[in-house]
Amino acid sequence: MVRSDRVAGWGCLSTFFLISIAILRMNTPQPVVATTTPRVLTAGQVAAFRRNGYFAPLRVLPADEAAAVRARLEAFEAEHGLIMKSTARNKPHLLFTWIDRLIRHPAIVDAVEDILGPDLLVWGSSFFIKEPHDPAFVSWHQDSTYWGLSHPDIVTAWIALSVSDRPNGAMRVIPGSHLRDQLQHKDTFAADNLLTRGQEVAVTVDADTAADLFLQPGEMSLHHVRIVHGSEPNRAGYRRIGFAIRYVPTYVRQTAGPRDSAVLVRGTDRYHHFEIEPSPRTDFGEAERAVHHRVVVEADKILFRGTDRTPAAGVS
Repeated sequence: MVRSDRVAGWGCLSTFFLISIAILRMNTPQPVVATTTPRVLTAGQVAAFRRNGYFAPLRVLPADEAAAVRARLEAFEAEHGLIMKSTARNKPHLLFTWIDRLIRHPAIVDAVEDILGPDLLVWGSSFFIKEPHDPAFVSWHQDSTYWGLSHPDIVTAWIALSVSDRPNGAMRVIPGSHLRDQLQHKDTFAADNLLTRGQEVAVTVDADTAADLFLQPGEMSLHHVRIVHGSEPNRAGYRRIGFAIRYVPTYVRQTAGPRDSAVLVRGTDRYHHFEIEPSPRTDFGEAERAVHHRVVVEADKILFRGTDRTPAAGVS
């Protein structure tokens, strides 16, 4: 009888431990792995991304579809002014139905899933536009520096809505620099720097090792949150229009500020670390502008923490 009780006791303990492990697994970030059967990228391309910290170019929109998105953007600008001087530059997926569709575009999300897995949030989106003969630039930096996110398992999809080449200041990356972990940065708040704090890495960057990410309209690049990258001013007579989408797995959380928000674009969110942002019902509607304002104000508290600065127009 004693032996039977012991067996029963061990059975209860085993069940308890199995349940505990299952609960722990549900709440513990799982390693990022590519999907078993890649949707867009080959296994070799995924391996190249992990080794180099980027992959480009990848066609995700037909040229006419990219032109249609650009036309919508420039129609808005004709009525409201340049989007880069507006709070609408950041998280425009909350303001425009056509941007909401873009961040969910299967060709884009499929490629990101090949790297980050099937459960995906869009944490942020931003336009990066340089006007003809524009002194605006992006200093050498890592995206992860001030975002406050818990894990570096973050991929930016940078979609070209115009040609992006050397004359108009295409993005440049330092291959393999994402493997160096987080680097020290310094804030410059330089007037022509397109970054939130004008941040730049506080180490010497050998620009001769940089790779240029030249893109045609409708092509995109993918880059790791910790790759060192930047871009030079637009010295050409034509615009450079890029749209960046920040994808994160659902286990990533905000560690540096108030409860953050994001959009679930694929899979299941088992962690609920973010407030889920609503999709716009109409373009630039009153309700959409109210939601966007609230979200951008909260995001700025994170991006500008530790400084006495606030953005002039919600830029980041």
